[in-house]
Amino acid sequence: MKLKLHETRFFVVVIAMLAAVALGGCEDRQIDSMWQTLKAFFDSVKPDVLLLKGLTPGVSTLDDVRRQMGKPETERVFDDFSRRLEYPRGPAGLNTYMVDIGPNGRLVAITQVLVAENFAKIRIGMSQDEVRQMLGKPGQVAAFRLKKETVWSWKWREGGVEQEAFFNVHFGPDGRVTTTSRSDVIRGH
Repeated sequence: MKLKLHETRFFVVVIAMLAAVALGGCEDRQIDSMWQTLKAFFDSVKPDVLLLKGLTPGVSTLDDVRRQMGKPETERVFDDFSRRLEYPRGPAGLNTYMVDIGPNGRLVAITQVLVAENFAKIRIGMSQDEVRQMLGKPGQVAAFRLKKETVWSWKWREGGVEQEAFFNVHFGPDGRVTTTSRSDVIRGH
């Protein structure tokens, strides 16, 4: 049985943490910190079905979401005290979840934002922050100094001839969208 890279990393982290605890001499704070690190790692690699398990709009609370999904990449708090939490599953992942919490602290919706409908909403002149609010953290960022542009890329499930592709947003020197593009995922042999 061959382990995938993320599975191997998980086992290495678990073994290292167990060894540290077994060695003793750790304060409770250090042990708690190690467990938090382990949980954060597990949350980042667990399958989406487990990540979202048991979360119900109108019932689940902000604390329920954090307990189940872990720490978000970003959290935006709006004027009405509603929130949007960002959970990218990348850089190799194909999903980014935006979790909307109402002013009452209850889950409103969980939306997978890496879809063609959202990509079509990206417009020339949008700021990097506006794009980030719509699509979440890019899986890749490339700076092209000679062209004076930065390209953010998200891997997504396109569903065409190739199941996976990259959606790219090109920014000019002013940090504003100049164009968008798509590119193939190059597979090694």
